[in-house]
Amino acid sequence: MNYKKLRVIISGGGTGGHIFPAISIAGKLREVNPDTEILFVGAEGKMEMEKVPAAGYEIVGLPMAGLQRQLNWENIKNDLRVPGKVLKSLRKAGEVLDEFKPDIAIGVGGYASAPLLWQATRKRIPTLIQEQNGFAGLTNKILGRRVGSICVAYDGMEKFFPADKIVFSGNPIRPEIHAYTAEDRAEGISFYGLDPEKKHLFIVGGSLGAGTLNRAMRAWIEADCLGGKGVEVLWQCGRYYKQGIDEFMQGRDLPLVHYTDFIGRMDLAYACADVIVSRAGASSVSEICAAQKAAVFVPSPNVAEDHQTHNAMALVRKDAALIVRDADAVEQLLPTAIALLHDEARIRTLERNVAPLARLDAAQTIVDEVYKLV
Repeated sequence: MNYKKLRVIISGGGTGGHIFPAISIAGKLREVNPDTEILFVGAEGKMEMEKVPAAGYEIVGLPMAGLQRQLNWENIKNDLRVPGKVLKSLRKAGEVLDEFKPDIAIGVGGYASAPLLWQATRKRIPTLIQEQNGFAGLTNKILGRRVGSICVAYDGMEKFFPADKIVFSGNPIRPEIHAYTAEDRAEGISFYGLDPEKKHLFIVGGSLGAGTLNRAMRAWIEADCLGGKGVEVLWQCGRYYKQGIDEFMQGRDLPLVHYTDFIGRMDLAYACADVIVSRAGASSVSEICAAQKAAVFVPSPNVAEDHQTHNAMALVRKDAALIVRDADAVEQLLPTAIALLHDEARIRTLERNVAPLARLDAAQTIVDEVYKLV
């Protein structure tokens, strides 16, 4: 394929689950042609306004906001302002498109992508969306009939999108995530100051942390780390919860529990983990498949259409992961994870079954589809 220089807009965000795939797509576009010009469009005040520039890309913010589903006075005031913000975002999105003149616009989900992709389709600019989850998000469902191509990561997405537009790509992930060798494990153990003789449990709640996973850890610690002999825990509690965890851990002598608010080298954390406990966001699931690790998923109940349960069950049905409901996690999560850690045969089965589900060529598949549309 002739990878000529392109001008590309990539829009979306709100969470790492949207941002990291977007950055992976951008990286692959630059890899196939370093002269390609890329502009990101996100929502003002959201995570992408910090993460995208840190990755070396320019970003423009729209004054976009989403509807809040929980009924309280603050959310009502927010929802009353949404129509005005949508109109302003549509106007600004049109101006960005007129000024940048992209060859194609790519949407990765999140409400920031709606006005940009809507305006792009009106202006007859080629468009592509990427749906990370097993249950399509509202923004992508709205855009599905208007765009040229829809790249998906799960089977059965015809119930959300026109079948003739669907391309099975998988989810783009950070290129440093891969199946790990014994040397990688040793490097990870050394980097995080762990004991190579112990079994290692990695608990990851995302960049902001996950309250349920933290409560489950606290309950296990209060139960004297039941069953945890020979186990070392690397616990990413999230910056939102860090102060509370600091107070909880004060005065406790637990040298085998290492907690931190942020994991800078996720590749090395995966490398040294025997078992991973994680939420079931699309990017997390895809990375765990690529890392070929045994995992216990705790789907977040605070997401649209319960899509994290759909993501996790796609693996559970193939005996490639375990699942614990959020409502049961405080009582069941750590006992389930610890029991798995002590069951080498079960770990090997999960690792063997999860490996074929990895799509390491996802970003390349999406880039090739971009060039077909252009």
